[in-house]
Amino acid sequence: MELRLEGVSHRYGDVEVIRNIDLSLPQGQITCIVGPSGCGKSTLLRFLGGLERPTSGQVVQLGEPPADSLNPLTYVFQDFALLPWRSVEGNISLILRDHGVRGARAEAIIADVLARTKLSDFRKALPKQLSGGMKQRVAIARALAVNPAVLLMDEPLSALDSQTRDLLMDDLVGLWQRAPFTACYVTHNLAEAVRLGHRIVVLSRRPGQIREVVEIDTPLAERQGDDPALDRVQAHLWGLMRAEAEAADMELLDE
Repeated sequence: MELRLEGVSHRYGDVEVIRNIDLSLPQGQITCIVGPSGCGKSTLLRFLGGLERPTSGQVVQLGEPPADSLNPLTYVFQDFALLPWRSVEGNISLILRDHGVRGARAEAIIADVLARTKLSDFRKALPKQLSGGMKQRVAIARALAVNPAVLLMDEPLSALDSQTRDLLMDDLVGLWQRAPFTACYVTHNLAEAVRLGHRIVVLSRRPGQIREVVEIDTPLAERQGDDPALDRVQAHLWGLMRAEAEAADMELLDE
């Protein structure tokens, strides 16, 4: 399944947040969205997931989700959104129960996603016993359990320290290699975008417009260590954003 934004613009009252966005999320690719603070990155994600409707334009779904997809458009958030009184497997089983999946089928799904996210030995643990990285693995496992057609990821690693973030990026690459998924990944971290994105969409400051779409041909598994080509991509992205990021930062400080 592919999602497409066509002529999307949006206002909150008198404030124009996004202007005339045309963007597609190709099936089986990770599309990263970067841009200055306040440029509308998370707003676009909410439109894609159907949580909000744009003032003008539309979100178009092309094709059908997998037949066994329980929730075609599924979010992974920055704050994990785990229920603290439920164990790792309990957090995952709850979302399956909401979709009528119980018993042996639920057990098989839980075992599969825990194995894929390296959590099999922690299924009985409570969130308070887990590190930040492990909590986000639970959130990712919960998302994978419903077999989404598109993952919508809103700065999922921004609350983690740099070492944990690197490990989680490697895990996401491993998950994609085993079963390529479609994702829209919003981040303010250019290193994350270059590590994970097949395509990187650079938005301007508010009102957010697409300045450039950068394609990266290097396979995800080969984006390790110092790579001059990837360093040049990151430098190019920062060159596109720097002046507007500074201006946006001063706008936020003045409000």
